[in-house]
Amino acid sequence: MSPLAFLVPGSLATVSGGYGYDRAIIGGLRGLGHTVAAIELAGQHPLPDEVARDAAREAWASLAPGTIPVIDGLGLPAFAACAAEFAARGAVGLIHHPTALEAGRTDAARDALRAIERELFPALPRIIVTSPYTAERLAKDFGVDPAAIRVVVPGTAPAARCPGSGGPGCNVLALGAYIPRKGHDLLIRALARLFDLDWHLTIAGPGLGSAHADSLRALAAELGVTRRVTFLAELVDAELDALWASTDIFALATQFEGYGMAIAEALRRGLPVAITNGGAAGALVTPEAGIVCEVGDLVTFSKAIRRLIFDLPLRASVAEAAWTLGQRLPDWPAQAAAFAAALA
Repeated sequence: MSPLAFLVPGSLATVSGGYGYDRAIIGGLRGLGHTVAAIELAGQHPLPDEVARDAAREAWASLAPGTIPVIDGLGLPAFAACAAEFAARGAVGLIHHPTALEAGRTDAARDALRAIERELFPALPRIIVTSPYTAERLAKDFGVDPAAIRVVVPGTAPAARCPGSGGPGCNVLALGAYIPRKGHDLLIRALARLFDLDWHLTIAGPGLGSAHADSLRALAAELGVTRRVTFLAELVDAELDALWASTDIFALATQFEGYGMAIAEALRRGLPVAITNGGAAGALVTPEAGIVCEVGDLVTFSKAIRRLIFDLPLRASVAEAAWTLGQRLPDWPAQAAAFAAALA
């Protein structure tokens, strides 16, 4: 295979979401013997500022002849000036999900991103997406030839089964950035309705110092559950493993996911999940391994979590099904090999 260059907005050291996918695939491809460069792009993304556009132009110009550029979808709009060369260079788009579909953006931002992505996606000779859902949306809404699309879902790392808190209460965990799209506000509201049950919610993710995180703290205070909710920054390694181990239920009221890596991680660890079906999120969970509700349905979501907290035999049964399902999820070495095959 020709040398590869992954063009990624921001820092690959970022733990969450698509960055974790990029980092794992790059490492896996190198482990398979492929030559892979990682180029981090400065500036604002996905609606690029001049710094981002300059960084994209410089990165594109720096590619050695024969190198295949793999452009992360979050940074793709910055490469609009290079679109005429995509086909000749064999450029590959790595699309976790169209940024135009993300909730939490203004209508103007979504319209602008949709126009850019409708122009750039079809110009890419190859596109790799992280879920069948995204593949369908690209073909249906963005004019991409289905023959150009390959699906390579994220892998999951080997993980021990979560023993849980041991009671008497129930520890609920939500992992995700402090942004509106993750639905942490709905989750807090859903749990606040369960005032008669013994539960504690921990939310962990990037953006703890953001205005949105402040609004979530204010919401917890307004609902009288401040002592029941812990807000943490993004955790890694031993700290994250310890948090997983003490968790009884994983919950996420997400408005949109291109795949749902945190949900997959929860299943891999044998945790029952209570989620909303934003984007591709619901496709991961079987009826036996968790509860999937409609986005924004506070009442149903609250009732679903009540059942998992209150009914211990049900929770144990769902946890067993989640563990069985989680062990069938692909690992990262397999997905790195699948990514290589998608490029061939």
